[in-house]
Amino acid sequence: MTDILHREFVYIWYYFDIQLRQIFPYWVLGMVLGSAVSVFAKEKIHNAVRSLSGKKLGAFGAVPASMLGIASPLCMYGTIPLAASFSRYGISDDWLAAFMVSSVLLNPQLLIYSAALGTTALAVRTVSCFLCGVTAGLLVRFCCGKNGRQGMFFFRFEAFEEPKSRDTDPSIVLRFLKNLGRNIRATGLYFLSGVALSALFQRYVPADAVTAIFGGNEAFGVLMAATVGVPLYACGGGTIPLLQAWLSDGMSMGSAAAFMITGPATKITNLGALKIVLGAKNFIFYLAYIMVSASAAGLVVNLFV
Repeated sequence: MTDILHREFVYIWYYFDIQLRQIFPYWVLGMVLGSAVSVFAKEKIHNAVRSLSGKKLGAFGAVPASMLGIASPLCMYGTIPLAASFSRYGISDDWLAAFMVSSVLLNPQLLIYSAALGTTALAVRTVSCFLCGVTAGLLVRFCCGKNGRQGMFFFRFEAFEEPKSRDTDPSIVLRFLKNLGRNIRATGLYFLSGVALSALFQRYVPADAVTAIFGGNEAFGVLMAATVGVPLYACGGGTIPLLQAWLSDGMSMGSAAAFMITGPATKITNLGALKIVLGAKNFIFYLAYIMVSASAAGLVVNLFV
């Protein structure tokens, strides 16, 4: 029995070590870049969003709003109070929807992590998340009006104040290092857990099973990936090792795209905050939109990639 346990430990450690060596540089680079953007560029990005209020872009405003949402380094609990302040500046709900959805799905840190999956997966994730944000803005505009129906606003920001920055140290170097430390504490455990889970999958789940579930029947694989993304996604960095293992075992790129949309969009902590600002009816619309968008993105990607 001891020999069996030792053998399994050696196998799992072997997979863990390989996966860690492959992913770790991207995790470190993501931490550094995320902290750099947060400390040195965050205010510029957010001021760029505020400046949209004075421009008559109409429906096209969803495009820069979605791009700036991806560039924003904040998590959902930081994005919602920020969006509340944007609303007070006069940013319409359709542009806010584009900003918030793309911000939930992607940020500079996660972009770097995703590079570990290869340039194709990185491009697929970036484009699909951007289009998901733009489409959300357009739907809010044309289905509900740019500020909701009959003067009612789509979002409920009454309970949220503009977020206070934690990067207040007078020394720029210390400001950056403290932000980097918070990033490491927030994501480190999830990252290592993701690598460990990936090692377990590689050891005990046959590659044929991954192909059958996520790659063989492409429509079924996309739907399964979109569904699995809901309970499995806890942290962006933690899921990259899993995706890397699944892609190497036969997961289709479309299934990966679906997982990368439903995962962050339905993360439990994100849903709790979104439920407050959307209300019950709009919250249901949001969930339906995410599942449909993820499935559509996955099917389209499988047609072209």
